[in-house]
This record gives sequence, C-alpha cells and structure tokens, in this order.
Amino acid sequence: MKYFIVDAFTTQPFGGNPAGVVLIDSDFPSEKFMQQVAAEFRYSETAFVRRDGNTEFTVRYFTPRGEVDLCGHATIATFSTLYKLGIIADGTLCVNHTLAGNLQVKVGNMIMMQMAEPQIIDTVVDVKRLHSIMGVKNSLKALPVQVVSTGLPDIIMPVDNVDELNALKPDMTALAQLSEEIEVTGVHAFALSDDGYTAHVRNFAPLYGIPEESATGTANGALAHYLRHNGVIKSPANCRFLQGEAMGRPSVIAISLLEDGAVWVGGDATIIAIGEIIIES
Repeated sequence: MKYFIVDAFTTQPFGGNPAGVVLIDSDFPSEKFMQQVAAEFRYSETAFVRRDGNTEFTVRYFTPRGEVDLCGHATIATFSTLYKLGIIADGTLCVNHTLAGNLQVKVGNMIMMQMAEPQIIDTVVDVKRLHSIMGVKNSLKALPVQVVSTGLPDIIMPVDNVDELNALKPDMTALAQLSEEIEVTGVHAFALSDDGYTAHVRNFAPLYGIPEESATGTANGALAHYLRHNGVIKSPANCRFLQGEAMGRPSVIAISLLEDGAVWVGGDATIIAIGEIIIES
C-alpha cells in the first residue's frame, strides 16, 4: 500500500494540518491493521481510501486511538492527493462514501467537500465547569455554548477576543472526561474578528489523543452553521477561519454556506512525503 503525508489547508510545506493518506487497491485491511498504521503515523487522522468507480470513493478515518465517522482535513488531504496524482480530473464532482454518509467533493486546485447535515444538538448547561476546564477568564456572553455537528459533534465555545483565545490552557484530562460524558469529539473555541477572517479558532480533542489540532474541517463547518443559526451571518455566505496560530502551523479554512442549509468546507493541500507500507495486514 502506498502512503502519503499531506499538509491540509495550506500551500506551504509544514503548515496546515498533516494527515496520512493510504491508497487501498482492493478490500480494506482489518480494522486492527488500519488502527496500528494510524498509531504508527501519529497524525491526528489517517485516511484509508478505496476507489469504487470513476468518481466514487470510500474513505475510512482513524485517529491514533480509534475510527471516526468523518475528518475534514484528512478528506481535503485525500482528494488533493488523488487530484495531484491524476486519478481525478480537474472539475470532477466525486462521491465520498463515509460512515457519516455519502458526501460530495468538488476536485481541483481548491478541494471543496460537502459536510454531513448540520445539526444543533444541544446547549451546554454547565458552562462554568467548561470554562474552568478550558481556562476561560471571560466569555462572549451574547452567544451560547452549543454542541454542533456537521459529521462529528463538537462543543462550540465563544471567547471575547483573540488574546483570550490564545491564552487558553485546557486541563486535558478533565476535558477528555467531559467530552466522554457528553459524547463530543472535543471543544472548538473561537473569537470573532474583523481582520479579513470571520474568526480565529482553536480545537482541542484529548479524548481522541489530540491535545490540539491545527486545522479541522468538520469543526469549522459546525462553527459556520453555529454562526448562521445564531444570527451572526446569513446564507448564502463565504467564511474564512484562521486556525493553528498557537501551534506555529497557520491554516486557512474556507467555508461556503448555501441557501439550502448545506455546508461546504474547502482548502488546498501539499504532499510532503510518499512511501510504501510493506507490512502485510
């Protein structure tokens, strides 16, 4: 099996969010094997992709600790790789079969992926506990803390400004426990801005072995829907979120909110390594 290391949501090597991409020729290997590969790569997600037809693909996503239904940055990395290898032509509309549903992906220099149906799942009641875990000093009181999903559920947590956002120092053990209790992937914190970006964001998912992630497609899709749901922006609209600053890996995530309620997430990606897995599954 050939594998690629790909930096998603960036045009610069060693920027954005790295993901593993593994090409599968026929049947998927065992879940145990895919989990072992993901743990060996140590990236937040590794995507295993199988071609099912001219424009149809099945992608499975593994963190170092387990399989997840969907991963935005690994999807961008996957379809950017397939495009750069000449497997998919420019302008092709593909179907990505995932555990979160069958989603469309527009392929070209910019990869745009359809997210799962956006949902406001719940409003977080014990905000005081969450803020204590996250190290929040001031909250953005005009907006609620909610659990939102466009494929994976995340706590969307507003803070007052970018300085407050950058000062967050979560208790990772406590956050993992809270995430397990309320069945979310983690916390997606944001501060609204007027510097050319809709918001600056940070993402924490220690329950899945990810203390902080430099670019998250699903969580930013959820954030865009949250902002629309709470009247901050209206459809149709295009958003740009800046993530990864605190990690030294700035990433720009493009979002399109359509009038029909759909959320599309996009960006570029850069291949930085190619190799071959020689261990049999």
